[in-house]
Amino acid sequence: MEYTTLGGSDVRVSRIGIGLWQASEAWKGDDEEIIGAVERAQGLGVNLVDTAEEYGNGHSESVLGEALKRLGRDNFVIATKVYGAHLRYDELQRAALASMKRLGVSEIDLYQVHWPDPWEQIPLKETMKALERLYLEGKIRAIGVSNFAVRDLEEARSHLSRTDIVSNQVKYNLLQRNIEEEVLPYAKKNHISILAYSPLAQGALTGKYKRGAVPRGDFRARSPLFAPANIAQISRLTGVLSSVGRKHGCSASQVALNWLETIPGVIPIPGAKNAAQAFENASSMEIELSRRDLSLIERASRQVRIDYLPDQWPHRS
Repeated sequence: MEYTTLGGSDVRVSRIGIGLWQASEAWKGDDEEIIGAVERAQGLGVNLVDTAEEYGNGHSESVLGEALKRLGRDNFVIATKVYGAHLRYDELQRAALASMKRLGVSEIDLYQVHWPDPWEQIPLKETMKALERLYLEGKIRAIGVSNFAVRDLEEARSHLSRTDIVSNQVKYNLLQRNIEEEVLPYAKKNHISILAYSPLAQGALTGKYKRGAVPRGDFRARSPLFAPANIAQISRLTGVLSSVGRKHGCSASQVALNWLETIPGVIPIPGAKNAAQAFENASSMEIELSRRDLSLIERASRQVRIDYLPDQWPHRS
């Protein structure tokens, strides 16, 4: 496993992480199987584990807390996120302590703002001062954000005087590449790591789903990614990923993850419902894509145009 540091901090993380959104009602994952996934990932050198207080109203953090008891807290870099409605100064302090209690730790390695608050209009200055207090008190090792545009990043950073933002967790995959216009260049210029969530586009890049055979029984049943017209386009891309994968003896998923891993400063954090998925994700680090591979993938990716208001939507039950 390869390792890197988060932004300008001394927090050293694996070049791929594991996300625990699966430990919530959205994905209907099994707690024991998810703990098994964390164990499998850790055995392969993955130390970065990402969760959030919003995932299952704290349930995901509790599941990770149980995993830490069994596997050892020192083997992990714990990243969690404060809920977007808990960004007032005092509320954020209490939210951090509640997360620590569920996790069973006295220090969070990376504490992130889940998203800027557009509803209550809580000033970012108040939020960032609360985070900096936690940092100075030794309750958190580093400050991160999630779903922040460049304008949000610049404002947030302006309110920190003793430390800086080390990461921005954003959606990034071969289908959803909007961050390449502004966020990614800004992050590179300012030494901010990108934690890429949904690196497999909710499973759309695995190659498992075709027209008429899409995910059912979880939140993805309502995702426009799996609308017939969109999945038909995506299938052409996953065909290329599968072809490249056959050459390397790996899956389309692993090729999609490895593509992200070739981008400096980007750390994918795919979720895993079980040990087998955790193994497949972590093993993507072993692939070495050639320039021709990357060119084929790039061309196929650029040809996909996702319609987020499709005439036909995926199954909704």
